[in-house]
Amino acid sequence: MTETAHGTDWRAWQESWDRQQEWYMPDREERFRVMLDMVEATVGPRPRVLDLACGTGSITDRLLRRFPEAESVGVDLDPALLTIARGTFAGDGRVTLVEADLTDPGWTEALPHREYDAVLTATALHWLFSGPLATLYRRIAGVVREGGVFLNADHMVDLTTPRINAAERDRRHALQARAKEAGALDWADWWALAGKDPVLAVPTARRFEIYGEHADGDTPSLAWHTETLRTVGFAEARAVWASPTDTMVMAVR
Repeated sequence: MTETAHGTDWRAWQESWDRQQEWYMPDREERFRVMLDMVEATVGPRPRVLDLACGTGSITDRLLRRFPEAESVGVDLDPALLTIARGTFAGDGRVTLVEADLTDPGWTEALPHREYDAVLTATALHWLFSGPLATLYRRIAGVVREGGVFLNADHMVDLTTPRINAAERDRRHALQARAKEAGALDWADWWALAGKDPVLAVPTARRFEIYGEHADGDTPSLAWHTETLRTVGFAEARAVWASPTDTMVMAVR
């Protein structure tokens, strides 16, 4: 971990990130609740968790509030979001944060443990195209213990339903426009604020050097996810939650 500036309100940054994400996903908290429900149902209330592409640590934050005896290893490459995560969890021995590129074949070697009860991720892997994502799924299968679980909540587009997709998109955009008029921050607004903050300005600049403005993959369908997860070594895989915009797929080793 790196040192963080004294006096920075990391909880405020954490909550600001949550509000910005909720502008896109108003049912985000429900999704997290179901994710942790399924973790408890399959591996119990004291899991060792790998928070994959952890960002600011949104999953880890909720995990530890619900399961105080859990352990979380967060891995990400984004220097700005990791700065917030480090500040938020500084001094908490239950949390380890690892800076690593998930497209690097050796990223698992940077982890402190070889196996995990659960690997959790949300709204993160859609920036990978399906080829690299399948490769990542294979590596994830290698760190989930026998009987452990993987849950991925993300955009999973069904191209066979264009009229439904268009109706959902129009409604979502209308709701977002009203929220924006009421003062909600979107992705660009939030990063503009981070770039002006004295502590986050440098890591934010580095973040844009790494990723550019935004990176998007090809958001494959739920059927692709479940089939790929079974192919790489999971015994079972299916959706356990869905909203009009997102789906959460769960796989069991």
